[in-house]
Amino acid sequence: MGLHLVDVYRSPNIGVFLKANDRFVLVPKGLAETKCEKLSSSLEVSVVPTSIAESRLLGPLVSMNNTGILVSRMAESTELAEIRSATGMSVSKLESRFTAVGNLVAANDKFAVVSPLLDASAVSQVKDVLGTEVEQMPIGEYTQVGSLIVATNSGAAVYPALDESEVVRIGSLFGVEAHPTSVNRGVPYVASGVVANSKNAVVGSQTTGPELVFITRALSV
Repeated sequence: MGLHLVDVYRSPNIGVFLKANDRFVLVPKGLAETKCEKLSSSLEVSVVPTSIAESRLLGPLVSMNNTGILVSRMAESTELAEIRSATGMSVSKLESRFTAVGNLVAANDKFAVVSPLLDASAVSQVKDVLGTEVEQMPIGEYTQVGSLIVATNSGAAVYPALDESEVVRIGSLFGVEAHPTSVNRGVPYVASGVVANSKNAVVGSQTTGPELVFITRALSV
């Protein structure tokens, strides 16, 4: 099918606004219908318009796989109910003083890499809601692991400055092949510009040809 270049609100940082699994893509309320149709078609999913804490920055405030959805503790109960109703999935607030759940958890259906910043009860909650094995670890020297990994059941795109042994280890944890890449002309925070599921991915409009090759290989799409 091939990767699709997309921007959202004229920004190539599409991962800041969107979150996807194999059945749904969460999008900000009011996103243009043409954009929603493109996302639905590209990722082969249903579009779920929502907000978290009345914000359209869904990427950093949500972590999800095909089993469950974790959202920032700042989310309102009406928003949780809305997402539950639209998806039929388990939706929970991550009980942590850290609110950027999406930046702290990277998960597919097998595994979740979780930031060392989270306490034991939050880590346990990740395991329960997402139904995965969990390991706390930094990526390189960074604790914002969710911004540095895009993992699906088909592959994983990871922070480009990792050495080969780290990349291989991350891939083995998720049970997929992992490859390093940047996005949007050299941005190392790959989740900021890639939204993916097991079927396909959409990437920010500034992504270069070589980056497209790396991302395609990393995510097996």
